[in-house]
Amino acid sequence: MTISAAVSYGELSGMFPKAGGQYVYLKEAYNPLIGFLYGWSFFAVIQTGTIAAVGVAFSKYAAYLIPALSEDNKLISLRTGINACGDPSYFSISAAQVASIGIIGLLTYTNTRGIQGGKRIQNIFTSTKLIALFGLILAGFVAFRPEVWHANWAGAWTATKTSLRDACNPALGFNIKPISGAALFGGIAAAMVGSVFSSDAWNNVTFIAGEIKNPQKNIGASLFFGTLIVTIIYIGANLMYVSVLPLNEIAHAEKDRIAVTAANVIFGKGGTVIIALLIMVATFGCNNGLILSGARVYYTMAKDKLFFSKAGTLNKNAVPHWALWAQFVVASILCLSGKYGDLLDMISFVVVIFYVLTIAGIFILRKKRPDLPRPYKAFGYPVLPILYILMGISFCTLLIIYKPEFTWPGLIIALLGIPLYFIAASGNRKTSGN
Repeated sequence: MTISAAVSYGELSGMFPKAGGQYVYLKEAYNPLIGFLYGWSFFAVIQTGTIAAVGVAFSKYAAYLIPALSEDNKLISLRTGINACGDPSYFSISAAQVASIGIIGLLTYTNTRGIQGGKRIQNIFTSTKLIALFGLILAGFVAFRPEVWHANWAGAWTATKTSLRDACNPALGFNIKPISGAALFGGIAAAMVGSVFSSDAWNNVTFIAGEIKNPQKNIGASLFFGTLIVTIIYIGANLMYVSVLPLNEIAHAEKDRIAVTAANVIFGKGGTVIIALLIMVATFGCNNGLILSGARVYYTMAKDKLFFSKAGTLNKNAVPHWALWAQFVVASILCLSGKYGDLLDMISFVVVIFYVLTIAGIFILRKKRPDLPRPYKAFGYPVLPILYILMGISFCTLLIIYKPEFTWPGLIIALLGIPLYFIAASGNRKTSGN
C-alpha cells in the first residue's frame, strides 16, 4: 500500500521541488483551504502525534533498562471518578511520559542549532538502527525454531478475535472465536494500524526539499528506496518473530516490547539489554528526523500567511526555531494524553485520509496544470494511484466503524481547521487592508 503511494508521489515532488511537501501539493491540486487543513492536522495530530508515539516507544524500551522510567511509575495521580468496573479512575503522569517529553525536548534543542547538527545525528543513528535491525532479523532466522514456526502457521488462514473473558478481571484470561464477513475486514484494518504507522513518515523528505541537492531527481529515488527498505525490514522482522515466538507470546509480550521478548529467546538475558539499547537508538534517530522535517511545513504555511507568523521566522542558524518549539509543545501534550496504541489509531486514520487526497491530486493536476514540468511521472499510472485510493478509503472507513474511540477525535481535530482557516484568512485581509 505504501510503496504504491511512494512511486506515485515522486511525480508531485518533481513538479514542486520546494519545502513544504504534501501541504504544497494539496494547496496546488485543490485550494488553500485543503492545504491548510492538512497543515493544521499535521501540526495537531499527524507529525506531533507521531513524534509523541515514537517518544513513548523510546521510553518503553528505556524502562526495560531503567525500571524507574516505567509507565507504572506514576509521578502524579489525580482521581477523576469511577470507571465502568466500579473502580476509581485517575488522571496520571508517569515517568515514561516525562522521559518521552525530555527526549523530544533534547532533539528539538539540537535542531534549533542548525541543520548540520540534525543531519549528523540522523546519519549516525540511521546507519546504526539499520545495522541493528538487520542483525536482529538475521540472528532470529539463525535461531529458527521449526516447532514454533509450524505451530504458528497451522491455523494461519483462520481469522480469530481475542477478547478478555471479563474486562474487569483480566486474570480470567481470553476468549478466542472465529470472525468473518464485515468483522473480518474491520479486524484487518485494525491490525493494519501498526504496519501503516511503521511505514509512515516516508514522505517527510519532501518537507525539506528546498534544502536537498537536485530535488527533482533525489526525492523520487529516496521515496522509493526508503519505503522499500522499511518494507523489507518490517516483513523480515515479523517473519523472524513468528519463527521464534508462539503467537500468544507475540500478542501478549510484556509492555508490548516484542523485540526484547524475541531477543531473550535468541540471545538469552544478556542479549535483551543490547536489543533494548538498539531500539532506543532507532527511536532516537527516528524522532530526530521527524522533528527536523516537521517544522519546515509550518514555516512554509507561515510564509503563505496561513499559520502563526512567527513560524515563518528563522534564527541565526537559518532554522525555523519558533516552529520547532511550537511542535515540541503540542507533541508534549499528546505524550500526556494518550497511550502508544491510542496515538497510532488517531495518526494512521488522519494521515491516510490526506494521502488519499494527495494521490488523487495527481489526476487533478494532470488536468489542471498540464504545462508543469514532470521530470518523473507516477509509475503504474493510473492503476497504482487508483489502487491506493481504494485501499486508503476502505482502511479509513473500516477504522471509523470498528475503532471509533480515537478515529472520531482525530477527524474532529482535523475539521476544526475549517473555522481556523477562515479566521486566519480574515486576519490576513485586515492586515492587507491596513
